[in-house]
Amino acid sequence: MPSYSLSINNKPVQVDAEPDMPLLWVVRDLLGLKGTKFGCGIAQCGACTVHLAGTAVRSCGLPISAVAGQKITTIEGLTGNHQAELVQKAWIEEQVPQCGYCQSGQIMSAVALLHRNPKPTDADIDMAMQGNICRCGTYDRIRKAIHRAATLQQVPPGSLKKSLTQI
Repeated sequence: MPSYSLSINNKPVQVDAEPDMPLLWVVRDLLGLKGTKFGCGIAQCGACTVHLAGTAVRSCGLPISAVAGQKITTIEGLTGNHQAELVQKAWIEEQVPQCGYCQSGQIMSAVALLHRNPKPTDADIDMAMQGNICRCGTYDRIRKAIHRAATLQQVPPGSLKKSLTQI
């Protein structure tokens, strides 16, 4: 079985896996990081969203062989990230979470959006968040939360205490 070197949440890791093993299963099963969720298995729902070199991608459709040597961030890796803290705070203030299953993927996509576009329009948000399905239908709240997080960017880093893993 081949061995792959990765950077997961800014830590170097070595994993032994078949070349076609999806990154989702490497993260969840081999590395024990359970925040990234399995949803559809065909890269359509967004529950498995991670950042690959800062871009939101669906991990269920990416074979480990395609991402070897690249920087990967999971929801666990956003703890202490100021933008992620702002998104989480806005998520709570706008009462986005319902069942919670899609939330890690939604947050990963929202953080990637705000990183590249700190003042998104409704159209920007809709485009960035398409493919992240919320079965509870909280899309209006998600949009409001992203706008709120964009306005909260003046908050000094470290002032938001709640851990991302608690959402």
